[in-house]
Amino acid sequence: MKISASFLTSYDKSKDLRKLNMTDVDYIHVDYMDGKFVRQKSLPFRELKKVYKYTCKRLDVHLMAEKPEKLISKFASLNTEYITVHVEISRNLEKIIQLIHSYGIKAGLSIKPNTDIKELEPYLDSIDLILVMGVEPGRGGQPFLEETGKKVKAIKKFIEKKGHNNILISVDGGINKETKKKVKDADILVSGNYITSSDNFQERITELRN
Repeated sequence: MKISASFLTSYDKSKDLRKLNMTDVDYIHVDYMDGKFVRQKSLPFRELKKVYKYTCKRLDVHLMAEKPEKLISKFASLNTEYITVHVEISRNLEKIIQLIHSYGIKAGLSIKPNTDIKELEPYLDSIDLILVMGVEPGRGGQPFLEETGKKVKAIKKFIEKKGHNNILISVDGGINKETKKKVKDADILVSGNYITSSDNFQERITELRN
């Protein structure tokens, strides 16, 4: 199990990033919110890009934006492994995925709790990751939605049936040592507050990984 540690991008968290850099966490999860696709708005890119000053970990970027194509080249300039956009924008998604890949970066699609998993089907040949939201996107600290476990299982079966075993499943929202048991079919767990609210980041990361 890989772990992607999320941090609040609405204010400076350089101290947390430095501490995360000293752990064995696999990725730093960066949320970008445009204030349109979701109501919340994150710091502008000129501030977010400073993340690379505090960590050498690869970035796992989640774009909650109506027009993510305007941001892809910017985040591609950082140490980015994944750029994930939302299937719900339903506009030029194939071109957006191709644009992500053109920078040598893996492309992901995120799916909201109430979105039918069949919305992912047209893009299974193109994507590397599916990010399943365990909460409504755009606000940290929400409780884990119990139906998320069933959704992860359904997506796992769906992509296997379609012959896409190479696509990884990531889960974001309300992840802790209890809720992780409900998403055993996931390959990556994204966790923010559960890790960064602790005095021992590595201990929490190990709990999630094991």
